Amino acid sequence: MLPYIDHIHITVENLERAEAFYDKLLPLLGFDLSLKEHDSVPEHQYEIVEYHHNCLSIGLVNSRKQNKNEKVNRRKAGALHHLAFHVDSLEEIDSLYLKIRDIPSVIVHKPQYYPEYCDDYYALFFKDSEGIEYELVNFNRNKYFPRVVKE
Repeated sequence: MLPYIDHIHITVENLERAEAFYDKLLPLLGFDLSLKEHDSVPEHQYEIVEYHHNCLSIGLVNSRKQNKNEKVNRRKAGALHHLAFHVDSLEEIDSLYLKIRDIPSVIVHKPQYYPEYCDDYYALFFKDSEGIEYELVNFNRNKYFPRVVKE
């Protein structure tokens, strides 16, 4: 088995605000907005906006009313600390940085090398409209984590 992630659903405080942000961000990461879907289950206070790509789907789910005033805390048990997307080149990260900055988003760390992770680790960190942190990263993954083929 190859450990591919099929979909990720992220709970957001404000679904409309988050949708406006992700409508700008996700096409930069290869998503086609024509594949976006909306769904709801009113009896469960559940609304979702789901963005699809043949590699991964990302869903934005509304927060329940009783949790409305809770703020994002990425160090809380059960929380998403951050989500990283592998990017093909350093130049692409630099180009995406300019576009993501203009969405606008909160830039946590501009693109730079992180030799404490590995010699060629180059990344950009930013937060979305809901305070959720993302990373765009490039490094030679195969050098550090060679693929093991089972016979």
